[in-house]
Amino acid sequence: MAVESRFVVIRHGVEAKTFMDKKSADEYDKMLDMADNLAEVFSDSPIELTDNLCEELSIYLAQHRDDVLVALLAKKAAKKTTEKSERNIVAKEESTPIKAVKEKPVKTTKKSKAKPAKLSEVS
Repeated sequence: MAVESRFVVIRHGVEAKTFMDKKSADEYDKMLDMADNLAEVFSDSPIELTDNLCEELSIYLAQHRDDVLVALLAKKAAKKTTEKSERNIVAKEESTPIKAVKEKPVKTTKKSKAKPAKLSEVS
């Protein structure tokens, strides 16, 4: 018999979503808490939003909280690699000295007495 652990997020007495691990369930529950808080902010605003639109907007903003925090200047944007920085990395790698590899002498066998043919003789 197999045993499975499932984590269920319940909001307002209704099963919202089921997860296989606790971390994902906690993250989803936290996102829903943020969406509820945003919905309260929207309800206090002078802008008229339908309930459906308010819910969709609050969930969207909660799901994209990192982008919202950057937009509000509460968080610094993640550094993106630009072409210029990539070129600097390549230039730095190219200027790094390469260690010389000592070549080992090659043992030769007795040379044959036949002379190699000249190009003019071959054609």
